[in-house]
Parts: sequence; C-alpha cells; structure tokens
Amino acid sequence: MYFYSIALLGSPLEPLTYHSDTILCKGTKVSVALSNREMEGVILLEVEKPEFKTSSILALLPLCTASMHSQAGAWEQGEVQNERIFIYSEIQIQIASFMSEYYGCSLGEALNLFVPFLQRVPTLLSGNEDADKQLHSHSGEWEREQHTAINIALSPIQIQALDFIHSHPVSLLFGDTGAGKSEIYMKRMDEILSEGKRCLLLLPEISLTPQMEHRFKTHFGEMFVLWHSKMTTKQKKGTLEKIVDGSARIIAGPRSALFLPIEDLGLIVVDEEHDESYKSSSRPRYNARDMAIYTGKLLNIPVILGSATPSLSSYAKIPFFRLRGGYYTSKRTFVFEPSIEALTPFIDEAIEDNFRGGHQGIVFIPTRANFKTMLCDSCGYVIECPFCSVGMSLHKNSRALKCHYCNYTEVLPRLCPKCQSGRLSTSRLGTAEAVEHFQKRFSELKIQQFDRDVITTQNKLTKVLKAFNNREIDLLVGTQMLSKGHDYHDIALAVVMGIDNVLAQGDYRAREKALSLLIQIAGRSGRKNDSTVIVQSFNEHFFRPFLEDYESFLKEELTIRKGYYPPHKKLARLLFAHKNGIKAKSEMEKTVEILTTLSIVEIIGAGVSPIERIADKYRFQILLRSDKSTDLIRAIRRVKTPLCEIDMDPIEFT
Repeated sequence: MYFYSIALLGSPLEPLTYHSDTILCKGTKVSVALSNREMEGVILLEVEKPEFKTSSILALLPLCTASMHSQAGAWEQGEVQNERIFIYSEIQIQIASFMSEYYGCSLGEALNLFVPFLQRVPTLLSGNEDADKQLHSHSGEWEREQHTAINIALSPIQIQALDFIHSHPVSLLFGDTGAGKSEIYMKRMDEILSEGKRCLLLLPEISLTPQMEHRFKTHFGEMFVLWHSKMTTKQKKGTLEKIVDGSARIIAGPRSALFLPIEDLGLIVVDEEHDESYKSSSRPRYNARDMAIYTGKLLNIPVILGSATPSLSSYAKIPFFRLRGGYYTSKRTFVFEPSIEALTPFIDEAIEDNFRGGHQGIVFIPTRANFKTMLCDSCGYVIECPFCSVGMSLHKNSRALKCHYCNYTEVLPRLCPKCQSGRLSTSRLGTAEAVEHFQKRFSELKIQQFDRDVITTQNKLTKVLKAFNNREIDLLVGTQMLSKGHDYHDIALAVVMGIDNVLAQGDYRAREKALSLLIQIAGRSGRKNDSTVIVQSFNEHFFRPFLEDYESFLKEELTIRKGYYPPHKKLARLLFAHKNGIKAKSEMEKTVEILTTLSIVEIIGAGVSPIERIADKYRFQILLRSDKSTDLIRAIRRVKTPLCEIDMDPIEFT
C-alpha cells in the first residue's frame, strides 16, 4: 500500500492523505472521495502511512470533459484514451506553490488554474527513476522543423532595443504608440524559434484583436495560435491539440494562457503590461504579469514587458528601453472642454465637422450601456440591488435595471418603489444613451456602440472592426475597449468623456490610471491624418504637461508616493464577507486586534468596505502596509481565518 499527499483542485482545504495499491508519480491527476463527493486532486508526494484511516484513490483521470476544469474543458469525451492521463509538471507545481504562498490561497486553488500535460500510463506505473524526467518530454510526435522567418527590417532604434532585450533577463520596452514594439517582439520570437523553443505572448483579452491575429499569422503562419474566453469549445479543443502535439509554436492569449501546458517554452512577452486585467479579481487574486516574471526566472528564460504607458511599478523596478517616435508623422492636437460629463454642443459640432470632412471618429465614455443609477426626483430614493449595496444600472435597450456586481436583473420600473411617484430620472452618461443621442442628432452618421454589451463574441468584434476599417461605420462610441490595440486607419477625431471620474477615484493610482487611459485612447487617432482629441475635463493643468512626456509623470509620481505607496511600499487587503454582517465584522475586529500587536505591518484602515454588501454578503476590509511582502505574509499567517480572503498587491479598493 502506498500513501500520497493530494491537493484537492479548487478547494481551500490543505492537502489530504489517500492511499493506492499502485505506485504513482508526483503530479498525477486523480479522482478521490471527500464527504460523499467525488473530487479531483493532484498527487504532491508519497508519505509515510499515517496513524488515521485513509480512503483509496478512486481513479487516474483520463481525457474527459466531465473531469476537466473550465480552461481545459474543450476536450471532448469522445477523445478519451485509456492509456493517457493528466500530469502536472514539476514546474507547474512549483509555480502553484509560490502562488499559494504569496497570494494566500490553497495549493489546490492555485493548481486549478493550470491545464495539465498528457502522459502515458505505463510510464507512470513502471516505478522507473526516469519517469519524472519524462514529464518534460513532448506529449506528441512532432519533430522540430527549421523555422524560416520572414525578414523583418528593424530601424536603428529598434535594433538598439533588441540589443537591450538580449542583455537583460527581464526587460521593459517603453515604447510610444506606433513605435514598433510588435516588430521587436516578432524578431525576438524568430530567434527563439530558431533555437527549437516556443514563445508565449500575453495580452489583455480585450486586445486579442483581429488585426493582431492577422499581423502575427502573416509572419508565423500556422505556428501561431490564439487562446481566449470567446473561443468556442471546438476552437479551444483544436488549439489545445496543437499545443500538445507541438505544432503551435507561438501561443497568444490573456492571463489564463500562462497556465497552458507549453513544452520547451523559451520566451514570455507581456504586452500592455500596465493593463489591470492581468490582475485576477477572484481567488486566487494573482497578477499574471508578476507571475510571468516569476515563471521566466524559474525556467531561466527571458521575459519582455511592453507598454506605451508602463505601470509605475514596472518602470521603477525593471530595466527599460525608451522607444520613442513611430511610423506616424501626422499631428495630434489636444483640446480641453471644461465641462461635466455631458454631450455638449461643442462635441456635437466637432463630430459633424469631422464627418463633413470625410473622416471617422471615436467617442470614449467610461461606463458601458446606460451604466447609471435610477433615482426618484420626488423622494430622492435610489433604486438599489436587493443583494448589493449599489444602485442598479439602467440598460435602456433591454428596458431593465441590472446589478453589475451580482448580475441581478429586474424590469425597468415606471413608479418609484418607495413613494410611487413617476418622477424617475438617471445620473451619468452611458454608451447606449450617447449612441441614441447621436443617431437623433445626425441622421446621416453611421454609428456603432462598442462595448461588452454589444461586442459579446469574437465574431462580432471582427465584423465591427472590419466594417469600421471599410468605412461602413463613421463613429464608434465605446468604453475602454476602444483603447486596446485596435488599429484604426482614419480617425481624425477622438472625444474623451468622463476622464475626471477616473481621476477622482479613491485610489492611490487614480492619477496614473486617468493619464494612461487618456494617452491610450488618444493613440488610436491620427494614424493617417492630423487629428483632434477633445478631452472633457476640468483638470487640463494636470493632464497637459504629460501628454507627450509620460516618463516625466512617472518620475513625479515616484516622488509623490515615496514612503506611502507602491512601488516603495507593499500593500495587502484582507476581505471579510458573510451573510451575517455581525459575524463578518467580529472576525475583522479580532484580526485588527492581533495585527495591532505586530510591528512588522501597519494598518492603514479597517472597517466597512466602500460597497458594504455584494451578492447578499456583508463586507468588511483591512488595508495593510509594509516595507516587504515577506512581512505582510508573516503577519497574515498569524490571523488567517476561513472568512478572510487575501488580496496581495491590490489594484481596486471597493
């Protein structure tokens, strides 16, 4: 009888001990029983026979949809092969162990992010000492072919950037919009492919655009594959098969792509490294950018970060090359309109003039659909979600109110639920309302809403962008989706609304977020002709000095944050949530008492979360600060309770 410590996938429990009458290798994915439930687990190591009674391992898990978590669920049941099982490699387990330690989750929760490798059963049951080494061999029969790269002619400054990347294991490509970061990525990938290794390109999911896919496929052909959430089950299955058999040599995807079973990985590129979508908003709350750097260090492979507006953290900590200029020689003029977020005559006239001039335009609004609360003008009552302490958001097209936190939806009311008055009004502007306004104002204008409410599939995204570049659409009205990597050909006008709302957020990074967003959106215009960027803001004095010099802002911001905030300090947020508000508050207060006695951390604040209730759970939080992350981790270990969720290096505070 053999006994094994097993991490339960997706469970917050610590590893449990099970037995088997067969020798099994570390990393094998198995099925086990826990409290009359069948669960999936990963063998961590063989252990001595414990004093307590153990349950038997039920089975080794084959390729079966029913036994796969969401990322690998593309495999179909019809493809089951009994001689193959799932294996988590030594590297995957090491990365998951670090995530468990740093981000305060269980090993099973961290491992649940990964898609395992394939291995044949006889190898694992042989007891051979070389079995573990075989985990790192190719799962398919693919033989290396010499990669013949299409020549990419780099400019002198791009060659300097490439040389800089060669001399640093982790480097930041701080390049202006249109400066040619993609060409440098591809040139470095050519070099890695010539070594017989593969490359991983991480992008925010919203940046996985048809233009990006076309650019890389033109260069790399069928060796290039995409992985993202909008793919169909069939598409994901096909992509996984290419990754497993080795025919996929360049893999591009969002943060989840970091956990794909890629053998012979030789390079990781993290484009738009500043983007917040790299940080998971659910447990485990990891940052894929930081995990990419850790993975590169573990594998001893280079990691390249890239952005036109890099995060202050990366700028301060990582060697960077400043890639200035670009392919575009057109002029971009910024015009500030001191106004609250509103569709003004000034904006209307600018859109009309732009259209009459034969050009296209974009209008940015921070909130999608009619993302605004509905209130009663008679009694002041705000219609809130019954399960969350937030106002419901108006979706006029579907005539509904929706909670953007728990997704609760109800029919649009005609009367105030409190005083029965019919005087209901809304606050803030949303994309749907703006589209309606422009359609009424300009009957000739072909207008398209461009946000997650409308662009729900990759196919829709492809169609809209194709129509826009074919001049079948004159004006795109959208949210941050407008700023992400889309290559617009003839935008001569960009309107940026609501940027003051971003600047006014209760977040130490509000200045960085607002300026970065403005520069990213402005960068979509003026690629073919001179352009105008209208910025609706009362804060021209803040924005204007840095519009053409983001590095000056980063230097100033470093000074402002010194002694208080990252990158000079480390932060952690402890979240307490329970349907019983008294219980959640009590746990938070007990934790504060213990933390107060520890000199290695500082409590910045503790109390009710800015949004007190979400999904019918009351929420409290503690914000901690320290000079070192190790001190934060040590302190958190002292106070960890089942009600406490840990958010290391937090980026949102509501």
